[in-house]
Amino acid sequence: MTPPAPPSADANATDATDPAAAGGARFLALGDSYTIGEGVAEAERWPVRLAADLRAEGVAVQDPTIVAVTGWTTDELDAAIDRAVAEGEVSGTYGLVTLLIGVNNQYRGRPVADYRAELRALLARAVAFAGGDERRVVVLSIPDWGVMPFAADRDRGGISRAIDAFNAAARAEAIDAGAAWVDVTGLSRAHPAETAPDGLHPSGAQYARWAEAARAAARAALGAR
Repeated sequence: MTPPAPPSADANATDATDPAAAGGARFLALGDSYTIGEGVAEAERWPVRLAADLRAEGVAVQDPTIVAVTGWTTDELDAAIDRAVAEGEVSGTYGLVTLLIGVNNQYRGRPVADYRAELRALLARAVAFAGGDERRVVVLSIPDWGVMPFAADRDRGGISRAIDAFNAAARAEAIDAGAAWVDVTGLSRAHPAETAPDGLHPSGAQYARWAEAARAAARAALGAR
């Protein structure tokens, strides 16, 4: 939709699991337009809001390092991770890793089977960034862009069915990987009016709902109860 190698150990690795470390646990958010928050202010991006909400509850976590660009598919995210690692933007171990990717695979008409295989590889990378602990990885479902105003002249039912098929594959892979699964698709369908100015991407209010939905899983990933 338009408008790299496993992490190396370094001195930052301690920060991932030590809440007393400066700034708290490290947080890596991987995705596409939904993770970078196309059309909203930085503070309204759901990973940023999630970190703020966790800190408000006394959970020590840093603002996220975000690897996400509008329009990315699974293979493009994978290549971007390679670049981020090579350039030192992503390194060491993270206490929380989130992954939300796939809407652009669906939008471009790519096969679910290809998406599933590429997502499996991304999940393996996410677990590696989490120090090999799959419990620190949280996967969010793909929202339904077919309910948005942008899709008024499109086959909304067909889009929804395709999104469901991609999410079924994503959920199965997340569970197989041992990661937590958070469903935000229902929220996107329940609140279709909460959109950014482009009529396609979610508004800050919608992202706040996603952050709330992900909070329990994120707390568990960070060892907070």
